[in-house]
Amino acid sequence: MMTLSKMRRVLVAGSGVVAMTAAFLAIDNPSTASTQQQTDEPPLTLRAGADSVTAWKYGKWAEIDLGTYAVAGSEPFEIRTTRASYNDPVRGVLLREDGDLRLPKRTVKGFHGLRDFYQLTLKNKAGKTVLSQTKRFCPNGDSVRIDPDAPPVSPYAWSCGGRMPFTLGNVWGLQAGHGVPVPPAYSTRAKLPVGKYTAKVSIKPAYRELLGIPARDAVATVKVRVRKAKCDDDEMGCRDRKSADRTTIAAPGERPTGHARVPEVGPKPDLRSVPAWGIRVRKGKFLAFSATVWNAGDSPLVVDGFRRKNKDLMDAYQYFFDADGNQTGYDKVGTMEWDPREDHHHWHFTDFARYRLVDKDKSGVVRSKKEAFCLANTDAVDYTVDGANWQPENTDLHTACGEKGSLGLREVLDSGNGDTYEQFRPGQSFILKGIPNGTYYIEVRANPVKNLTEHDTTNNVAYRKVILKGKPGARTVMVPPVGLVDHS
Repeated sequence: MMTLSKMRRVLVAGSGVVAMTAAFLAIDNPSTASTQQQTDEPPLTLRAGADSVTAWKYGKWAEIDLGTYAVAGSEPFEIRTTRASYNDPVRGVLLREDGDLRLPKRTVKGFHGLRDFYQLTLKNKAGKTVLSQTKRFCPNGDSVRIDPDAPPVSPYAWSCGGRMPFTLGNVWGLQAGHGVPVPPAYSTRAKLPVGKYTAKVSIKPAYRELLGIPARDAVATVKVRVRKAKCDDDEMGCRDRKSADRTTIAAPGERPTGHARVPEVGPKPDLRSVPAWGIRVRKGKFLAFSATVWNAGDSPLVVDGFRRKNKDLMDAYQYFFDADGNQTGYDKVGTMEWDPREDHHHWHFTDFARYRLVDKDKSGVVRSKKEAFCLANTDAVDYTVDGANWQPENTDLHTACGEKGSLGLREVLDSGNGDTYEQFRPGQSFILKGIPNGTYYIEVRANPVKNLTEHDTTNNVAYRKVILKGKPGARTVMVPPVGLVDHS
């Protein structure tokens, strides 16, 4: 029987990631030594795919791919990162079969990986250090199976965190027996002469002690030969560049027949808004911002569109599924319209969200004209909620929103994921002409006319305080932090 998590992948596939010392660890977690993992196999080891590699130099820069990997042991290396509110710091817990380990505060700063986890050094033939970098470690990414007996696939997301500053929770993980490049492939560039070097990647001593990794398993050494590339930077084919695969959206089929039914119980989406971010004034007169609406429910939001004959308009239906992935009902929820404007060229679902600039009494001052949306999983907001999909596939507008000739399409917002729109065009951003200086709030409201069925509609609105200043044509904005999140 198909589970809800498997169903999510089918739905989308059918429709188309400072040195740290042991002292500060001991201060933050005095019981570290007693909570170390006491197993023969460490939770992580460093391995090199080859004894030597070639790094090609383009212009002044050498691009280095060491082929060194962090490999998980006999159980997944999984860290849950959460914050109770925007007033609380991010904390991390390493999940282990023999007891979870609460990570020291200074190891987790935000949602982008373990801070100052490993050291990369590069020495020339004379033994002089020509490159030394301390790097964070994100176990998510382009993982591969290293142990032949390991599980065939990894359930974890392709990245540890994104651009959106109001993330609430995330899951970092490396499947048992799988490895992830450290550093990430071709992420290291250095101005180096042609010649021979020795690279060393090593897990910092404080983390070795914390995680119980023997010194011999925490280092990988690779010989590097830097050679001049035989082409210019701009020559086509000079580098082996990979392009992301495009997913083709298939029509979801004919219109539903029979009586529409919304199940009274069972999994449903739960749309919520985060405070506006990326706030700035453009050209001295437009207040631009980014707005994220996310799904905190235990089911994806699934909306199928069915095109009307000879019209650039589709009828939109929301579909419902039980915990096993079986369809349990549907409801007509509005329309999708084709947007022919430049930089759009896709189908938009109407009435997904609404934005306003309001005064201190929350009375409307200016309303954004943005009222139609293409649903896509652009940002991870909280991957710790029940049913969160850590590997959403429709992560950009090209895979989610169809073509001009589409007869039908499916748009999905998965659990734990958010859809962000940047309001910077005139009409979408707020026109400040005639608006006095002072304190206002950007209101982000999900499901504004309540066409969509969800668990709870009382949590659909978020406000972000802004203070307008300046003169006409040269306006400025000050954006106070939200709790500990000091991001405009």
